[in-house]
Amino acid sequence: MTHRLRKQSRRVLRRRCGCALSLASCLLMGTAWADNAPTQSDFGGVGLWQTPTARMADEGEIALTASHVQPYDRYNVSLQPLPWLEGIFRYSAVSNRLYGPESLSGSQSYKDKSIDVKVRLWTESHYLPDLSVGARDIGGTGLFSGEYVVMNKRLGPLDVSLGMGWGYVGARGDITNPFSIISDKFKVRPTTDGTGRFSSNTYFRGPAALFGGVSYQTPWDWLVLKAEYDGNDYKHEPQHNNQPQNSPINVGAVFRPSHNLDLSVGYERGNTVMFGLTLHANVAQGTGPTKLLDPPLPQRSAGTVGQAPEQVDWASVARELHDNAGIQVSSITRRGSEVVVTGEQQRYLYDAKAVGRASRVLDNHLGQGVDWFTVAAQQEGLTTAETSVHRPRFEELIDHDIDLSDFRRGVEQNAPTPRNEEVLYTAPIKRVDQSFALTYGQNLGGPNAFLLYQISAIYNVDVHFTPNLWWSGVLAADLVDNYDKFTYDAPSDLPRVRTDVRKYVTSSTITMPIFQLTQTRQLGQDLYGMAYGGMLESMFGGVGGEVLYRPFGERWAIGTDVNWVKQRGYDQDFSFRGYHVVTGHVTGYFNMGYKDVTVAISAGRYLAGDWGATVDVSREFTNGVRMGAYATKTNVSAQQFGEGSFDKGIYISIPFDLMLPRSTMTRAAFVWDPLIRDGGASLNKRYTLYSLTSDRDLDNFNNNLDKIVE
Repeated sequence: MTHRLRKQSRRVLRRRCGCALSLASCLLMGTAWADNAPTQSDFGGVGLWQTPTARMADEGEIALTASHVQPYDRYNVSLQPLPWLEGIFRYSAVSNRLYGPESLSGSQSYKDKSIDVKVRLWTESHYLPDLSVGARDIGGTGLFSGEYVVMNKRLGPLDVSLGMGWGYVGARGDITNPFSIISDKFKVRPTTDGTGRFSSNTYFRGPAALFGGVSYQTPWDWLVLKAEYDGNDYKHEPQHNNQPQNSPINVGAVFRPSHNLDLSVGYERGNTVMFGLTLHANVAQGTGPTKLLDPPLPQRSAGTVGQAPEQVDWASVARELHDNAGIQVSSITRRGSEVVVTGEQQRYLYDAKAVGRASRVLDNHLGQGVDWFTVAAQQEGLTTAETSVHRPRFEELIDHDIDLSDFRRGVEQNAPTPRNEEVLYTAPIKRVDQSFALTYGQNLGGPNAFLLYQISAIYNVDVHFTPNLWWSGVLAADLVDNYDKFTYDAPSDLPRVRTDVRKYVTSSTITMPIFQLTQTRQLGQDLYGMAYGGMLESMFGGVGGEVLYRPFGERWAIGTDVNWVKQRGYDQDFSFRGYHVVTGHVTGYFNMGYKDVTVAISAGRYLAGDWGATVDVSREFTNGVRMGAYATKTNVSAQQFGEGSFDKGIYISIPFDLMLPRSTMTRAAFVWDPLIRDGGASLNKRYTLYSLTSDRDLDNFNNNLDKIVE
């Protein structure tokens, strides 16, 4: 399997289509208000109207933009994972063109999918401007593809931009391409084939045009005025959909009734009114609402004298640790003056918060002679990390006698190692863990309808036979959907390992996506193993195994997995179809040591029998929000793969902890895959060793140490 970081979570069931509603609700409900955030363009991304600027939003900014300027409706999601990198994905609806034959898509308008990227080369200084380079529509059909270089300089309340564009951005083409001095090839822009490949042979080629403009922040925070000189003359629109242009000047205003909402109105081409709406927020800076529904912090009672470890009612303490610190205790032991609680965290996103609460609980029950409290983190029977707190320093911290920097010297993190221990308590195995939930799935931009959706009720159950051996089952009941419109199966020249998705989601109202037996084992101090078998996902069942080497405290890991799987019946019951395959990958994970950017490179065999590699790049912020992108290229040709040329996508994962008044470890995931194809398809495993050993990455604890007092 390709271990895409977008699929990693703690016991979270993901849907491939993601959850756009969760992303929108995050922006609406509040993470961090984005004061003075730059305005978005019609195409999404920081810009004026039709043209981009060199500016970037604050890192962690997310913006959802909808704009209408006849005949185009554009729906954009803009992400700012790094201070110098902006990514955008977009659906464009062309209202005066049909998607396809009426028998397939009825009267639905044509939909185009695309990805944009902008990179800032340097930031503004006293003398130099911001300078950025970008490309529009690099991963879609190429209808609106173009490249640009643009600079910005701030003059008081004015922000002035000037740039040069190629392709759609500079379609006026009234300037000879300056790169033609390098080669005559730059004078002509080759046509794209519309298959969604990265057409690097067209970049910065063909005639160019200047564009630019000004943004004026009025004395009123709620009003921004913008004017621009457009680089497009609309005489060569895609699909021969040329539009009249009375003026290259576009003007308009942005109204900001709240910190997270922009309303735009403009006059473009000298003859067309534009309307736009943007929801934006900074998810990296948010800490979420006050946790009013969390249990209160354990308080020390004046004059209370703790007991010796052998006199404590440890069963009662284990219940308190579960109820207040979120730890499902498996054992409590003693090493001289140190008490060790081993268990699995089930409530708190921030490790420091759980350790702090556990330390308070232990402090209330233990008398003198115990100087260290240690929490040994477990997941599915694997003990991955130990965090130890020096009791006297912790007491000084909560009494406000020392600050956090002084307390930090009283915290140690170590790899679990066998030691002589006195067992104080061994908890009985929690045999059954079950939950109910509602899930929302969607498919955007298909020929049958722009939005196909499904709301399902999910019953999830885990039955543990030992701490390392358990059975997982998921039962799903379709409640509401519009899949009666879902009639289209994409063409494929490969085994249909994914493009039969319509049959899997429409054949039965009651489905069983997961029916799996799993066993984990620690093979060495830094070596972990896992074996599994059953119905592994909605489309495939079989058997497999995984091994991961992950040195404690290091920023890298390497693992491999091998799976023999067979295609399941469309009803997602216990039946199988004829197709089977051996699939597996070797995966390296590398935290780059820069802003918690992680690169995962996976190479091996995919479900359709093709061989290749996947590169996944993501950035996780301090509060747990993760943004990333991935691309897979295999030995399948672009023509054989079909529209899209190769598998690719963008994703964001947001902890529900940032939205709810109670602590939780669950997440909302939004994944944007332009197209579902059979090439480069990997097995969607329920568990991966990299996610099960996530506590060996110490950043979560160290970056959020302040939460140890919450």
